[in-house]
Amino acid sequence: MDLLSEDEQWEALKRWVRTNGLSVLVMVAVALLAFFGWKWWQGREDQQALAANAVYDRILMSFDANKTDEAIATIEALRTAYPKSPYVSAADLAAARVFVGRNELDKAAERLERVANEAPDKELRPIARLRLARVLAAQGQYDKALTTLGTADMGPHQAAYLEVHGDILLAKGDKPGALQQYEAARKLTPDAANVEGVGQLLDLKIGDLRSSISEAAPKAAAP
Repeated sequence: MDLLSEDEQWEALKRWVRTNGLSVLVMVAVALLAFFGWKWWQGREDQQALAANAVYDRILMSFDANKTDEAIATIEALRTAYPKSPYVSAADLAAARVFVGRNELDKAAERLERVANEAPDKELRPIARLRLARVLAAQGQYDKALTTLGTADMGPHQAAYLEVHGDILLAKGDKPGALQQYEAARKLTPDAANVEGVGQLLDLKIGDLRSSISEAAPKAAAP
């Protein structure tokens, strides 16, 4: 097959451009629009995240200064301005902690329930569920607390789940059930956690329950 001369190649290229040039330009334009649109969206997302973070910091400072009403109002403003921001859920968790400290458990439960069910950052949902279960148990709503915990494995939060489960069972008077949960939680707790006292606390709970159960056993066996 003979190779085309330079003139023939040039003419062939011009014919191809006349035939396909418009579609190529359109594709290039679409690609550029998509690229710059993505860059614009990324910039907008970053700006919103920075703004939401600044508001969140103000909320924490208000709580630290005991300006609870101001902090709560700012949370609602944050929720309105950035409803899908994870900082909204983080602010609700902070508010719940403050309400627990003030023994306003109904208000704490309301915040925690919202995070557990609606948090855009799904990593926050199990944390909220665990805290909500504790609040419900503190209110004496043990069955509701257990329902809130559910039965699904919580992955990295499984040890905490088992400990909370044990606490609720103990509050209900089920010492053997609580001991079983504590022992399972201890097996999942790494030795490194002892630095923060997590392992030691579980060891204390387990030791106390074993002693209590063993002391009660002879009494139950006595005629």
